[in-house]
Amino acid sequence: MSLNVLTEKSLSLFSAVGGWRTVAEGVASRVLFLVAYLLTGQVSTSALVAVGGVVAFAAVRMCTDRKFWQPAAGLAVVGASALVAGNTGQAVDFYLSTVLTQAGAGVLFGVSMVVGWPVIGLVVGTVRGERLAWRRDRRQRRRYQLCTAVFLAKFAIATAVLVPLHASGILVPLGIAATLLGGAPAAGACVYLCRRLLRAAPQPG
Repeated sequence: MSLNVLTEKSLSLFSAVGGWRTVAEGVASRVLFLVAYLLTGQVSTSALVAVGGVVAFAAVRMCTDRKFWQPAAGLAVVGASALVAGNTGQAVDFYLSTVLTQAGAGVLFGVSMVVGWPVIGLVVGTVRGERLAWRRDRRQRRRYQLCTAVFLAKFAIATAVLVPLHASGILVPLGIAATLLGGAPAAGACVYLCRRLLRAAPQPG
C-alpha cells in the first residue's frame, strides 16, 4: 500500500472521529474553564463557560457539517466534567476525567503489549487494510509494539504528573498539564513519532 493511500485512509479515520475541530474543542474547554476560574473564582460559573464554549463549537459544526454525534460526544465529555466539578465544588475536579482517561489508557495500552495485541497494531492495521496479517510478521509486530510503547510512555508521564497535582488541589499547573499532556500537543507528538517509525518500514503491497 502506498504512503499516499495510507495517508488518505488515516485522514479519513481522523475525520471520522471529528478531526481538528474535536481536538480544538477539547483544548478550548480546558483553557476556558481555567481562565474563567482565575477571573471569577467560581466553579459553577467557570463550568458553564466551558460548556458554553463547546456548545458554540457544536452549533457551528452541526450547521456547517450537518454532523451530530461528534459534537454531541464532545459536549457529553465536557458536560460530565462540568457536572463533577459543580457537584464537588472543587475546580480541580473539572480535570478529573482527563486524569482517569490517561491512567485508564495507560493500563489498556500496557496490557495490549503484554498480551501481544498492541493497540496501535489493531488501529493502524485496520487503516492500512492489513487486518490481522501484521501479527504474522515479526518485524511489523515489533514496530507496532514500539509505537504502542510511545503512547504508553505518554500516558504514564501524564498520569505521573496529573495524579499528584489533582490530589494536591493545585489548579493552574493541573489545568496546564491536562491541556498539554492530556490533550492534543502530547498526542500529536506521539502520532508524529509513530508515523516516522512506520514510514521507515516497508509498506505492505
